Amino acid sequence: MEGPSAPAVRRDPYEVLSVTRESSDQEIKSAYRKLALKYHPDKNTSNPEASELFKEVAYSYSILSDPEKKRQYDTAGFEALENENMDMEIDLSNLGTVNTMFAALFSKLGVPIKTTIAATVLEEALNGTVTVRPLPLGTSSTGKVEKQCAHFFSITINDQQAQAGVVIRVISAAQSKFKLLYFEQEPNGGYGLALQEDSEKTGKATSAGMYFLHFQVYRMDSTVNALAMAKDPEAAFFKRLEGLQPCEVSELKPGTHIFAVYGDNFFKPATYAIEAMCAKSYEDTTGRLKEIEAKILAKRNDLRQFEVEYRKALARFQEVTNKYNQEKQSVDELLKQRDAIHSSFTTVRTMINSSGVTGSSSKIPNEDNRLDGPAEDGSFDGKDKSNKKKWFNLNLNRSDKKG
Repeated sequence: MEGPSAPAVRRDPYEVLSVTRESSDQEIKSAYRKLALKYHPDKNTSNPEASELFKEVAYSYSILSDPEKKRQYDTAGFEALENENMDMEIDLSNLGTVNTMFAALFSKLGVPIKTTIAATVLEEALNGTVTVRPLPLGTSSTGKVEKQCAHFFSITINDQQAQAGVVIRVISAAQSKFKLLYFEQEPNGGYGLALQEDSEKTGKATSAGMYFLHFQVYRMDSTVNALAMAKDPEAAFFKRLEGLQPCEVSELKPGTHIFAVYGDNFFKPATYAIEAMCAKSYEDTTGRLKEIEAKILAKRNDLRQFEVEYRKALARFQEVTNKYNQEKQSVDELLKQRDAIHSSFTTVRTMINSSGVTGSSSKIPNEDNRLDGPAEDGSFDGKDKSNKKKWFNLNLNRSDKKG
C-alpha cells in the first residue's frame, strides 16, 4: 500500500509542485494533477525513481491542499506536521493480488482506506477521449462500472438552474464502493479532475453527493475519526467532527458540466444509480441543510472547548480517585491495627511444646491457691497426695529388700 507518506528526504512542498505561497487553490490543484500524471507508477513501470517522485508529489499536495496543514507548515514547517496523521491513499491498479486482498479485508473490518484514481482514467479524461452520456436535470441513470474504470455523464444547466443550485447524488443499494468525480473543462478540450467524493455507508446503502448551493457545504472524512479512535478511544468523540472538510466548489456556472462514477471496489464491478436535481424544487430542504451545516460547524468549535474542560475534569477525577483509594487503604489499615490491639486483651497465651506444635492453655484465677490450700474437711489435699505417693514408693522398696 503506497500513499503520501513522508519521503526520507523532505523538500519544500511549494518547490515540489513548482508553486508559490501566493498560488491559488486551483493553481496548486492543477500543478498536482500534471505532476501526478507525469510520475504515476502506471506510466513509469520501468522507472523506479518515478514512484518516489509520485509519492513526493502526493505528500506535498496532501499538505498544500488542506488549509489547516498548509497553515501549520507555513507557520512552523514540517515539525508542526510530525504529530499529524497524514492520510493514506493506495492505488488499487498498482497492487498485487495479495495486497489487494489485505486491503479488502481491512476495508471489510471497517478500516477506512483511501484509494487513488487510476492514471489511465485521468489521462483519458485529460485527453478528452472518454465517452460522455447526457444526464438531464430531474432524471436518473443506473449502471454497473468495472473496478478502476469510470462512467462519464454531462449535465447542462441554464442561468435559472445555476442560480437555484444543483445537487448530484449517487447511491448503491448493493453497498458498492465508488467515487463521484467532477471534472472541469481544460483549454485543450479535455477534462481535469476538480472534485471527488468517496462513497460512505448510509443505512443499508452507500452514497456520495455534491451540493452546489451557493453556500459552504462540508464533506466528512471518516479516516480522521478512525485514526483518532485507534490512537485514543476516549478522544474519538471529540475528533468526530474534525473530519469536516470544506468542499472547494460551491456553485456551478451555466453550461455543461462533466461528472463521473468511478468503480472503487477491490474485486467486482460497482452498481449505482446517479441522479441530477435542481435545488429549486427543494427550497425547504436547501434551507435546512444550510442551517444544519452551520450548527455542525458551531458544534465542532464547542467540542474543541469542551474537550479542554473534559480533560481538566478527567485529570481532577483521576486525582480524586487515587486519593480515595489511598484513604480507603489507610482506613482499612487503621481498623486492622485496632482489631489487633483489641485481641491483645486476653488470658489466652500461645505456647509451643517440644514437638513444635502450637497450643494454648488457660488457668482459672486462684487455681494455685486452691491446690495449696486446705480441702473442705480441713486437710491439705495437695500435700496428702504427695505424701501418699512417697509412702507407697517406700513400701515398694521395702518389699523388694525383703524379697
